[in-house]
Amino acid sequence: MGYIMDLRKVVGSRPLIVAGASVIVKDQHDRILLQLRQDNNCWGLAGGSMEMGETLEEVAKRELQEETGLIANELELVNIFSGEELYYQYPHGDEVYNVIAAYICTDYTGELKAELKEVKELRFFGADELPANISPPDLVVIRRILIYHE
Repeated sequence: MGYIMDLRKVVGSRPLIVAGASVIVKDQHDRILLQLRQDNNCWGLAGGSMEMGETLEEVAKRELQEETGLIANELELVNIFSGEELYYQYPHGDEVYNVIAAYICTDYTGELKAELKEVKELRFFGADELPANISPPDLVVIRRILIYHE
């Protein structure tokens, strides 16, 4: 998150519009992969902010590999999410209005390995067994994806 961190040095915690991507990884049982985040102790999707020069698909692939150890062979762009419901204030005070390209990935390789600076745990969940504490921006994406892809 070099680009955003550099911006924060100038603007502090004021709201920023942040472009990024998230990945809904589905296993062979149609369960989705969630990560228990270190920063807010909520479950969420693999994903993160765009760096200078990256495409949204590159962001999705990079973040997936960094946070989970999985390598996306194919990604399917499902939707672009933005607007008031994607506003989020991090526990340390930084505010963002997210613009998120959401991808579904069912074709991947690698072994699950949590990136311990950001991720406490990785686990697959069925649509009917999602945890209650899902990170707010990810909850918007997950709800819509589950409705559109059932």
